[in-house]
Amino acid sequence: MKLSLSQAIALLPGTPTERYPQGAPSAEVLARGSVQLKIFAPRKTDIQLPHTRDELYFVVDGNGVFFDGEQRRAFGPGDCLFVAAGKTHRFEEFSADFKTWVVFYGPEGGEAP
Repeated sequence: MKLSLSQAIALLPGTPTERYPQGAPSAEVLARGSVQLKIFAPRKTDIQLPHTRDELYFVVDGNGVFFDGEQRRAFGPGDCLFVAAGKTHRFEEFSADFKTWVVFYGPEGGEAP
């Protein structure tokens, strides 16, 4: 399977919801076994909650600050960020063009350290 970034972005729902008044910030691109690939492009504020599986973010556009529950770190295109299952995290102060691939994988509760 091959999917371009522009094709993935076209999958983002624009319909507002109660939680996401500007439309949901992510769309599933692929699911196979324990792997789920999404495109994530929050608008103005990232309000995500901790997830039940480990995840990797691959930043493709934009920049900002990533809060991993303990530290804040600058990020930009080409960066890869890891978040363990159950850990508080969010993107802050990000540019309007911010987009990232996000890969969820492994068992509920995350991989053993």
